[in-house]
Amino acid sequence: MLSEGTSAGSCRGLRVGRILGASIVAASLAAAGAGYAAPAEVTAATPATATAAVASQPSPSKCDRSKFRIILDVGHTAESYGAMSARKVPEFEFNLKLARRIEEKLKADGFTETLLLITEGKARPSLMKRVAVANRKGADLFLSIHHDSVPDIYVERWDFDGKKSTFNDLFGGYSVFVSRQNPHYEASLRFAKLVGNQMAARELQFARQYDQWFMGKYQRQLLDIDAGVYRYDELIVLRMTTMPAVLLESGSIINRDEELVMASDTHKNKVAAAVTSAAIEYCETRGTAPALASKPAPQVSKPPPRRVAEPQPRSAPRHARKR
Repeated sequence: MLSEGTSAGSCRGLRVGRILGASIVAASLAAAGAGYAAPAEVTAATPATATAAVASQPSPSKCDRSKFRIILDVGHTAESYGAMSARKVPEFEFNLKLARRIEEKLKADGFTETLLLITEGKARPSLMKRVAVANRKGADLFLSIHHDSVPDIYVERWDFDGKKSTFNDLFGGYSVFVSRQNPHYEASLRFAKLVGNQMAARELQFARQYDQWFMGKYQRQLLDIDAGVYRYDELIVLRMTTMPAVLLESGSIINRDEELVMASDTHKNKVAAAVTSAAIEYCETRGTAPALASKPAPQVSKPPPRRVAEPQPRSAPRHARKR
C-alpha cells in the first residue's frame, strides 16, 4: 500500500517517486412480523410453553435502512487519477464504476440515503474537499473505494497494445484499512471486519503483503487476519472524517490477471453484495459490543536486506490465477 500524498486517500494512493497511483458478515436479519398469531396447538399449550414460544420470536429490526446514510467516496479524481493499471487504465475509472455498482446494490436493498461522493481537482485539495463535504452532510458510515498498486521497486516492464507499461503479478487481493485517529475507531474497525469477512465469504483473498518487512515504510499493522483489516492512521479520509470510516482496496490493477477480474461484472457484483451485507449487519447490530478481534498474524522480524530483491509469495492468490 502506498500513501495519500499525491493520491486520494488510498493506501496505495501515495507515490514512491513515480509510484503508480500512489493505492463483510451476515445475511439480512428478518424483521419479526407484526401481530404474530400462534398456531392453535400453541394457544392451547401451558403458560410456560406459550411464554417460551413468544420468547423465541425474533426481535423487530433496529435498523431503518431508509434513514441510514452511507457515503461512498470514489477514490481519487479525474485529474489526479491514482494508480495506472497494467493495461493503462486509470484507477479512478475502476473506482467510479465499482462505487456506482455498490451504490445501486445499497439503494436496491433499502439504503436509499446512500450518497456517491465524486471529487474534482488535484490530489491534496481534493482530499480536504471530500472530508469537508462528508462532515458537512453527515453520515452513519463513510466508505472510500480504491484499487491497489505496488511500490515502483517491485514493478516489471511490458508492452501492451504497442505501448510500454508496468505490472506486478506477484501481489493481489483486497485489503481494508482503518485509522485509530478516527473519532469512531471501534465502530470503524467493526464495519471494516464485516466488510472483510463478507469479501472472504465470497472466496476473495486479502492482500497479505502489507504487514511484511519488505514493504519498508509501507508496512502496516494487521488487525484481523481473517478479514484482511489493516491499520493506517495517516490517511486523511479516515482520520479526519467525523463518522466511522473505512477504506477498501478492491484488488490490484497492476496485477495483469487481477486487473481483468477487477473489470468484470462478476467481481463488481461480489464486492457490492459484500459491502451491502456488511452494512445491513452493522446497521442491525449498532450498540452491541464489537466482536473480538481475530488473532493477528505474527510479525516478521527479519530485517530488510541490504539489496532489495523482489520477494517470492507463499502462494498465488486464488483469484489472480489464470482461469
